[in-house]
Amino acid sequence: MKNYISLKNRYEFGHVYQCGKSFANKNLVIYVVENSGKNNRLGISVSKKVGNSVVRHRITRLIRECNRLHQKDMKQGYDIVVVARVSSKEGNYYDIERSFIHLMRLHGIWNLE
Repeated sequence: MKNYISLKNRYEFGHVYQCGKSFANKNLVIYVVENSGKNNRLGISVSKKVGNSVVRHRITRLIRECNRLHQKDMKQGYDIVVVARVSSKEGNYYDIERSFIHLMRLHGIWNLE
């Protein structure tokens, strides 16, 4: 069951890349731009440099789960693109989650302080 609204095409991703603000850490890069809606839309990008399809899909599932579990903790009304770095393939869920929360706090869309 899908618990989030996603960015669908390259124009939506391109808009976030061009107009959004980005912060990065060891595992992730997150671009954020405000949208006109009342919900967050999530886009996930994992390059072939990260690994084969099994590894890329695993990282995608981890990022999606971080978003699902912490949706209530984030401010709404943003388009978010999460780009996984090569170092994320060695990380477990807790490493990805820590990176995700850290970057959301830097962007100022984390409600809990």
